[in-house]
Amino acid sequence: MKFIIITIFPQIFTTYFETGLPQKAIKNGILNYELINLRDFSIDKHKKVDDYTYGGGPGMVFIFPVLKKAVDKAKEISNNTHIILLSPSGIKYNQNLVKEFSKYDSLTLICGHYEGYDERIKNYIDEEVSIGDFITQGGEIPALILIDSILRFIPGFLKKEEVVDLESFSENLVEYPQYTRPKEFEGLRVPDTLLSGNHEKIRLYRKKESLKRTLLLRPDLLVNRTLDEEEKKLIVEIEKELTENIKKLFQK
Repeated sequence: MKFIIITIFPQIFTTYFETGLPQKAIKNGILNYELINLRDFSIDKHKKVDDYTYGGGPGMVFIFPVLKKAVDKAKEISNNTHIILLSPSGIKYNQNLVKEFSKYDSLTLICGHYEGYDERIKNYIDEEVSIGDFITQGGEIPALILIDSILRFIPGFLKKEEVVDLESFSENLVEYPQYTRPKEFEGLRVPDTLLSGNHEKIRLYRKKESLKRTLLLRPDLLVNRTLDEEEKKLIVEIEKELTENIKKLFQK
């Protein structure tokens, strides 16, 4: 997997790629990256890459010719690169997109800053992506989120790749709770089922807890989910438990 990042702050990515698992992946030939500094394409002596917006208004916007030259450079580096514009108005990033993007050999990420981009650059991208309904100072942090989440699906990046399949959202469910030693501390004890050694009971416990957490924390994930028979049975059990707990609250 190759990442090409267009940014005015390349040093942000240098730190990431030279640390931990990304650094190991580069050494092992699993990952490589190239940083394109947008200022290298400025024709201004001060390396200016932004200007005021036509029609007035606050903030500055990336200059179209400068950004277009940077995109052209990315295509020279990798002629089949998939170009993503990071923007609050893009489609919302989720685990399905993570899996989809991980299938590309090369991704180019355009990091915005200031007030945004000249709209004409959208004629030269493949898609526009948002990491959520909020605004960050620039596109660098969103780009790092994309990179970090996508890398987990690249074969060889993680030692135990099966871990990815068990994480939150891998099945459009919130992950079940996890525990480690000691078994008990300050009166808080690990659930007995997890200590039983019964793998089937443990699997059902985790599935149930995952469904329960999803129902309580992210019910939107269940709206379009087709439940299998086991999940339907577990949902009924969860409903009974929640109903009993609510009754107990009113009885106090």
